[in-house]
Amino acid sequence: MTSETGVPRRTLADELRSWPDERLAELLRVRPDLLSPVPADLTQLATRAGTRASVSRALEGLDQFALQTAQALAVATDPCPVEALAALLPGGGERLPEALAALRARAVLWGGDDRLRLVRTAREVLAPGPSQPSPTGLGPSLSEAAAGMSPARLQEILADAGLPTTADPVSALAALRELFTDRDRLADLLERAPAAATAMLEKLVWGPPYGEISTTPSAPVRWLLDRALLLQAGPRTVVLPREVALHLRDGRAHRRLEPTPPGVPVRREFPAASVDAAAAGQALTALSTVEELLKEWSRAAPPVLRAGGLGVRELARTASALELPESQTAFWAELAYAVGLVASDGEADERYAPTPYFDEWRDLPASRRWATLVAAWLPATRVAALVGGRDAKGRTLAALGPGLDRTAAPTFRHRVLTLLAELPAGAVPDVEAVAERLRWERPLRASDQLRQRVCAATLEEAELLGVTGRGALASFARALTSGDRRQALTDVEKAAAALGPLLPEPLDHVLLQADLTAVAPGPLKRPLAETLEVLAEIESKGGATVYRFTSASVRRALDTGRTAAELHNFLAAHSRTPVPQPLAYLVDDVARKHGRLRVGAASAYVRCEDDALLTEILADRRAEPLRLRLLAPTVLASQVEPAVLLARLRDMGYAPAAESATGEVLLAGPAGHRTPRRSAPEPVPDGPPRP
Repeated sequence: MTSETGVPRRTLADELRSWPDERLAELLRVRPDLLSPVPADLTQLATRAGTRASVSRALEGLDQFALQTAQALAVATDPCPVEALAALLPGGGERLPEALAALRARAVLWGGDDRLRLVRTAREVLAPGPSQPSPTGLGPSLSEAAAGMSPARLQEILADAGLPTTADPVSALAALRELFTDRDRLADLLERAPAAATAMLEKLVWGPPYGEISTTPSAPVRWLLDRALLLQAGPRTVVLPREVALHLRDGRAHRRLEPTPPGVPVRREFPAASVDAAAAGQALTALSTVEELLKEWSRAAPPVLRAGGLGVRELARTASALELPESQTAFWAELAYAVGLVASDGEADERYAPTPYFDEWRDLPASRRWATLVAAWLPATRVAALVGGRDAKGRTLAALGPGLDRTAAPTFRHRVLTLLAELPAGAVPDVEAVAERLRWERPLRASDQLRQRVCAATLEEAELLGVTGRGALASFARALTSGDRRQALTDVEKAAAALGPLLPEPLDHVLLQADLTAVAPGPLKRPLAETLEVLAEIESKGGATVYRFTSASVRRALDTGRTAAELHNFLAAHSRTPVPQPLAYLVDDVARKHGRLRVGAASAYVRCEDDALLTEILADRRAEPLRLRLLAPTVLASQVEPAVLLARLRDMGYAPAAESATGEVLLAGPAGHRTPRRSAPEPVPDGPPRP
């Protein structure tokens, strides 16, 4: 571009001064780091736009072809006409204007089409060097590779190449450069090369351009060195000059040009209704899994590691209790942490436990609870899929511990969902193709390993959350892909509202069976579910939950203060089938024995109105470790703790009840450990906020 007087603009600052306000505003939107702090004027803005850190962030926002265009400019002459650039990128002509526009919008490129100029820092970042190989596979230019060569040696090379000698090194290099950029003359020179020398050049032509030789080069290598077709880069290292490599490549900067994004093929297709039903069912499972996890930690809060996070054994124990793989357990723990449902309690013996918000969350409707999970998952920078891996120092990454944040994760997660939304309804994509598409769109945004891991984890987590069903995006989840992060919460609420009608209403009844089981044909209302979890053991989960009544489970219900009559009334009120006789007998039998023995502190004592029962316990060999002795006809004393005595007598088949120091029966309700009120953690910001 030129100024109003027709003189080419000399600097990026001059270029920015010519931009209208709208274009400057767009620059600040795509490069928000330029506003931190706010620059005083356009000269300061241009200076900041040329810093290495800012340029590197700007390059991370380019797609593969725009990046290849910048890489080609870095090895081209400066300034470079657009025609010369197009020759370096054969096959990319149709998309070249779009790529140049992307570079210009980020102020990485300036100047008109006749004088394209990369910002100097961008050229330094992208240009090849001994310690920084270029993705193009090209090496340094002839002038760069021959720097420091003696004038006498340059004259010898001119003579061997069939060129007249010159008066100085500058003109000698100019003569060689003119030879290497003349396709016909260079082709004539290469035709005279020995076959072995040509084979050596072919090994270096697509990179890396450096090769190793012996201290006494062979005849073919000596022939190439004498004509500067190879140049000495070290005592035993040679390099192929860029001009020679471009000639051997027919002028192509890249071996494989990628002007268009790779497609995402459909692997399978399902009816949209089937996808929505599967996703809604999985959404319910997600809610019950989170609730079960936090109930487990309410009963047995796991300790926090000294370095932070959840220990490997505790993760395995929780996974066993939930009957889930450890990888999924880590995901649910991380998600509950992101929502603010779990935190460390801050005690001296620090442990993870549910927060008070967990009790509030359980009272919300199912669709609203699902919305809170998804609203925390979408912007989360912590990647649960990294749990069990190693950090840069070789330390194991623990769930809920440090080192799991990856700022690129939310961008990749949102883009994966967007790609799913672009497919036909019910279509399941190829996972590897999705990862390849993400690589093309942001090749510098993250390492290939992290990109593939986040992509695979996003698809798995979306399925676990019910965002997808059978691998395809659910219709109600399409609202999550609007792309405007400022209204992300509104999008989640829209998705939750669309999910609501697909979720079954909670039931207030079960079906009692004659084999001491109860079948819940769907999700139960919370009071009913909580009572059943105390009164019975969960035998199997799924679309219908099966509960089994046992002596221990009935005794557990009686320990909470319920009477046999209350249990009979509860079962009769919430069963669509008559209460089976075996179940009624079980309740009465356990209730008849419950509380006949009383355990208190002596260290511990046992008292009972039935002295024959105490005599029976004293005579039982299994009671020997308890070191019991008869204090009175109705009282036994023990030297073990009351809790140990209580558990041991229950193991022996008795049904004792605990009592307080005043002789009252202690009710053993499902007490839950809670942390002080905590706020949910904020995701790690990906650079400065958008202006």
